[in-house]
Amino acid sequence: MIRYLLAGAAAATLALPVQAETFRWSSTTDPQTMDPHAVSSTPVLGFLNNVYEGLVRRGPDMGIEPALATSWEPIGDGEGWRFTLREGVTFHDGSDFTAEDVLFSYERAASEESDVRSWFAPVSELRVVDEFTVDIMTTSPQPLFPDSIANWMIMDSGWAEANDAARPSRDTENHATRNANGTGAFELVERQPDLQTVLEPYEGWWGEAGHGITEAIFTPIQNSATAVAALLSGEVDMIEPVPVQDAERVDENEGTRVIRGVESRVIMLGFAHDHETLRNGEPNPFTDARVRRAVAHAVNVPAILQTIMRGSAEPAAQLVAEGTSGYSPMHGARPEHDPERARELLAEAGHADGFSFELSCPNDRYLNDEAVCQAIVGMLAQVGMDATLDAMPVSNYWPELRADNFDMYLLGWSPGTFDAEHPIRFLVHTAGERLGTWNFGGYSNPRIDELLPVMQSEIDPQARQAAMDEAAGIIMEDMVYVPLYVQPLLWGVRE
Repeated sequence: MIRYLLAGAAAATLALPVQAETFRWSSTTDPQTMDPHAVSSTPVLGFLNNVYEGLVRRGPDMGIEPALATSWEPIGDGEGWRFTLREGVTFHDGSDFTAEDVLFSYERAASEESDVRSWFAPVSELRVVDEFTVDIMTTSPQPLFPDSIANWMIMDSGWAEANDAARPSRDTENHATRNANGTGAFELVERQPDLQTVLEPYEGWWGEAGHGITEAIFTPIQNSATAVAALLSGEVDMIEPVPVQDAERVDENEGTRVIRGVESRVIMLGFAHDHETLRNGEPNPFTDARVRRAVAHAVNVPAILQTIMRGSAEPAAQLVAEGTSGYSPMHGARPEHDPERARELLAEAGHADGFSFELSCPNDRYLNDEAVCQAIVGMLAQVGMDATLDAMPVSNYWPELRADNFDMYLLGWSPGTFDAEHPIRFLVHTAGERLGTWNFGGYSNPRIDELLPVMQSEIDPQARQAAMDEAAGIIMEDMVYVPLYVQPLLWGVRE
């Protein structure tokens, strides 16, 4: 779940004292870029929501509230949405914010170079009505559209064009990779990738700060023991996440505590559906749903939750957590741990003697990610699937997945709209220019592609849920992914 660590929900949650000056915080993953349209990942979007702003934002309760737009309303009978923009807003360099910046940011974010272009798949055009009004026209009724753009951040058209950053750059650098010019509560004053990033309050911000921070320093600390030690010693004021095995220690230490919760992020295993061969050159067994189902039966999720997550996580059966809008109660049971059934399925698929492959995994992205992958390797070996673990920093991980250098991989997904349509759009729909942009494995099902527009445009709740239920059934039957658990939220903070 994306949290705005300074300007939004988390600042309220942490109740920082008004006398605070420098706020130091740390996480395992450094934002890959300062470009809000280049990489669609939580470390990037969560961090940059302190610097850039969208038309709407999420409040402490995760509900949608006004930001650069003060109001919005549907146009006609589902033709689109009209947004009334906030007047008197300036970017950090003093430039005025107008509708032209919204138009520019739409064209930039929806471009082929953008990693967030899926957000605009149902958009036909953006019209500038006047200096502070824009109409976003859609190809069909889109009742969830305002929720879907909570992380679409607006850039200054003049600044981007003057610095040769009119289009995002994901795999190479441009000026927006290490520099920023937003309208948000904090402005970027120093960027040293993988070392530290420094923010300072923007005195011209239109909102009400109330945090007392004069400087905010983010330092990525990949080693969890080092991060905990930094929190306990007072070197940093907050770490995210707290390793589950250290949560009690942080709580018992004088002057520190743990903020606990459950994220909306589901951790899952993905497969190379469309690869003819594995990385070792052998035929790819994961094209067979029986093999993917064998993986689901072989992985002992309760054991992972008990030993690695220390009881802090909940098992997951779908691509979204229970309670998420569109969740399908009729598909709420995940495959039981059954090694014998896994062996039977492998034999049915012609792999009675097992096979070897690579399991790709990040080692600094999700809570205990590498430890979870190591445990999975052992569990799969018990049924004849000999996995070699390929663990790496997330800065290398995403490029490897996008280059198809994987057989099976670990992925976490948090629905930006808090609706089950979101992962289907990104992870399951046939990969294309604006849809299926995180469908690394190349899964494709025509019926899923037919159901997605229904989920996006259907206003009748029962009809929409029927489409959700059908899609959940297909995804489970095909075992497109193997959902494992819902990641816990553990923040360590100093008083």
